[in-house]
Order: sequence, then structure tokens, then C-alpha cells
Amino acid sequence: MDLQLSGKVAIVTGASRGIGRAIAETLAAEGMNLTLVARSREQLESLASSIGTKTLVQAIDLRAPDASAVVVAAALAEFGRLDLLVNNAGATKRGDFLELSDADWEDGYALKFFGAMRGARAAWPHLCASGGGIINIVGIGGRTGTAEFTIGGAVNASVLNLTKCLADRGLKDGVRVNAINPGSIATERLQTRLREFASERGIELAAAEKEMANAFKIARFGEPAEIARVVAFLASPQSSYCQGAIVDVDGGATRTL
Repeated sequence: MDLQLSGKVAIVTGASRGIGRAIAETLAAEGMNLTLVARSREQLESLASSIGTKTLVQAIDLRAPDASAVVVAAALAEFGRLDLLVNNAGATKRGDFLELSDADWEDGYALKFFGAMRGARAAWPHLCASGGGIINIVGIGGRTGTAEFTIGGAVNASVLNLTKCLADRGLKDGVRVNAINPGSIATERLQTRLREFASERGIELAAAEKEMANAFKIARFGEPAEIARVVAFLASPQSSYCQGAIVDVDGGATRTL
């Protein structure tokens, strides 16, 4: 399938590792030029050197109120256009609700929600000009709440609602806005949880992986590239009838409508 992405320009936030890195690699393989955004310049430059298309590295903390506007302006200056914004940055703290501080909550919203909102606001006029789109990488915790993921669940639900609101605006402005909810994906963050799980139970890592997957009622954990391939599809004209779609890529973990 020709995704018709060659020569187009994307911004990918949280691109230094995990799902964001896989998204960048997949879009580059489809011929897109990329602005890579994260806090770690070293990791971004390593990624940029391995990608076959034109890249711009933006090592910046998207929690800063003006950071998204800086990134969009730099992308426009470098490439002259913008076709896609992938809002992937943002991890939220897990833990006992009664022990999570106001600062923990503020940090959770500052990057994932406000980073995505500000990025969309800064990119919007340029996406209108190109007939481009936004893809928000969110998470299944926004659909199904759990006691240990109160910050993440609330933030994710906010980003999902933002997706729907922007998709409604996008009908008028010609901007497509969709979201992907990854489930348990085999990133460094999940590997840390698995090691802790194995240590707590005194079992091998492979056994811990199987036990945790069974607890989530899924056959296996996903791979970052599996999320990235859905991003590429939603970015392409092949998915032009998707507007405000929320795609659960979670191995069947979400069983509710």
C-alpha cells in the first residue's frame, strides 16, 4: 500500500526512545522529513543520524509554555511546511492516590496535556495550509480507570476529549485529528515495571512477563513498531475518512465500548 507520505513533513514529540523513536523511524521509512523533539539531545542526534530522510533536532522541554511554538517555528524555518504533528511526549506518575502530590498532578498535565494542546494550537494554521493532521498518542488508561493510575487516567481522558474537540474544529478547517491508545507496549518503562514485578515475586523475567500479561488478560505485550505502523496509516491519505477516531492498539485489553 502506497501511503503517499514521501516528501511530507512531520513533528514527532517524545522521539528519543520507545514508541516515539519507532514512530520516527517508520515515518522516515515512508519518506517523511522529521522534526524530532525530546529533552535528550544526545538520543535525538543518535536517532537523526540513523534516519535516511532530512531531520531537525529540537532538544526542548515541552512543559515550558513557549516550547511548542518554538518547535513549530523551527520546523517551518527548516522545511517550509508542516503536514503532521504527532503528540507522543508525556509520562505520568503511578502510585497511591492519597500519596500523589499536587506537584505530581501538575507535572502530569504540564507535559502530556498542555504539551499536546499547545502543540496543536501552534501547528494548526500550518496544518490548515497543508491539509495535514494531528495524531495524539494517548493510552488505554483514558478509557478504563485503575486505582494506581489516577494521574495517567485523568490526563489521558483529557487528551482523548481534546482529540474529539479538535477533530470537530478540523472538519471546518480541513485538519484531520485522531488518537491512538497503546496498551502494554514493550518499552523501557514497561521493562522497568517487569523487573520490579519479577523482583517482588522472586521469579525470572520471562515468567514475570507471562504472569503480567495473563493478569492483563492479553496474549502478549505489544511492540513500539506496531503503534508506529498505525500512526503511518492515520497520517496517510489512505485513512482520509478517519476523523476523531480513537484506535485502541492494546492486544484486546480494552473490552468496553
